[in-house]
Amino acid sequence: MSTAPLEQAIATAKKVLAGVTPEHLGATTPCASWKVSDLVNHIIGAQHFFGSLAQGAAPSDAAAPDFSAGDFNASFAQSAADAVAAFKVPGTMEKTLQLPWGPMPGAAFAGLAATDTFTHAWDLARATGQNTDLDPELAAGLLMGARAGIAPEFRGADGVAPFGPEQKAPAGASKADELAAFLGRTI
Repeated sequence: MSTAPLEQAIATAKKVLAGVTPEHLGATTPCASWKVSDLVNHIIGAQHFFGSLAQGAAPSDAAAPDFSAGDFNASFAQSAADAVAAFKVPGTMEKTLQLPWGPMPGAAFAGLAATDTFTHAWDLARATGQNTDLDPELAAGLLMGARAGIAPEFRGADGVAPFGPEQKAPAGASKADELAAFLGRTI
């Protein structure tokens, strides 16, 4: 596996982040426990998390900075570039990474990073009134991977499980909307 899906998800997130203004930061999001500022912080912090774990570092217990209070577009660009670089280190995609929830192949972790980045870009687009029909080809591939990899035991209430119960996407929904619904978002 290459880093192409992650890089595409990052490009999508960059476009959505560029449409976020300070006035949006207090708005609610499809992630019930987060407002837009929390989501911005998660999207950026996740890139640091992905890159660190891909390099074999333990997750930091230090409090993350409030990226939403600064130039979050620049912070995302740098953290995303670092994450991609970490996955591109020779052998990273082929080795088994030791993650907080257990071992996972590097390529699978890169796929998880792509899905997380893309899905939270969808959340941010939805919360800020942007178009949610994001990169249909990438969304279709991520949806196929999510359907194959997300077991029922990973679903539950917000803040309790990584994914909410699968929702039904309306007829004619975009692939990005279908992915969001599969991951528990109400469309």
